[in-house]
Amino acid sequence: MKDELLFQMQNSFPLTQRPFEVLAKTLGSTETEVITMVKQLKEDRIIRQTSAIFDTKRLGYRSSLVAFKIQEGDIDHAAAIINEHPGVSHNYLRNHAYNLWFTIAVAPDSKLGLEQTIGILRQRANAQDAIILPTLKMFKISVKMDTTGKRAKKEEVAKVSHKAIELSPLHIDVIKELQKDIEITEEPFKGAIQRLGIAYERFFEIAGELQESGVMRRFASILNHRNAGFTANAMSVWSVPEESAEEIGRQIASFSAVSHCYLRPSFPNWPYNLFAMVHAKSAEECNAIIDEIAKENHLSGYEKLYSTKEFKKVRLEYFSPLFQEWEDGV
Repeated sequence: MKDELLFQMQNSFPLTQRPFEVLAKTLGSTETEVITMVKQLKEDRIIRQTSAIFDTKRLGYRSSLVAFKIQEGDIDHAAAIINEHPGVSHNYLRNHAYNLWFTIAVAPDSKLGLEQTIGILRQRANAQDAIILPTLKMFKISVKMDTTGKRAKKEEVAKVSHKAIELSPLHIDVIKELQKDIEITEEPFKGAIQRLGIAYERFFEIAGELQESGVMRRFASILNHRNAGFTANAMSVWSVPEESAEEIGRQIASFSAVSHCYLRPSFPNWPYNLFAMVHAKSAEECNAIIDEIAKENHLSGYEKLYSTKEFKKVRLEYFSPLFQEWEDGV
């Protein structure tokens, strides 16, 4: 039951007053038993966080994947400098000459902007070189580890249409609450509605509006991959012809082991324009999946960049005053 619970919580956590009661019914269990199990999964650091996953771009933030080339003796210092920025959500050491990889976002009202912010970090981190790799097209973003072992090798990645929305101050207040890690209690959203001074019905109505508009991708649990048994994750990078990039991107995204798949720019010093994150329970399994992708799509120009150290992995905190404080300190 634990594995099925983990998979369901990654897929879609019920946005209702008593979500663990809903999960218990689908699992043929009790609310008390599910809450006890989730508390243990949190204590064992298998579940990292359960909260909303938002679309950075739809909230007006500018973001990019960035790779720095750092001398070996400077890596820890450089990582600490990068991690100080509140828009850095992921920061990994990878097995490549460009060895420090991080994602960064700047707020809609940023005075410095994305490129200047990265330039400041590059100077402070003493990076020898840098590659800025914004998303040109997203084919998939869906971090769902197959804890059940029953998932098909491939899956259909559905195209979703979104409704237009104009964010009100109440929408923003609800976003601030939804982005917090929930409490593992019978009513995990009780504190949020008390702070907001609104009823459950209105809270979930606004959450629904955010999801229908695409501002909120989903509300779900994110796992500590290694603790959940997925000890290998590789950022596979591919050099594909521009005219077939979209078709190949969709093909790669269809693999269930691929959690993220993006088209990004290429450069003379970086020929790879298609990126796909692959998760597996061993490096051998991970390599086999990537090699299968290459064979199926007749691709020969690719690399497997494994993360060897995690310096930072957090959910981005939107509408935080820390963005302005960081810029004020520059």
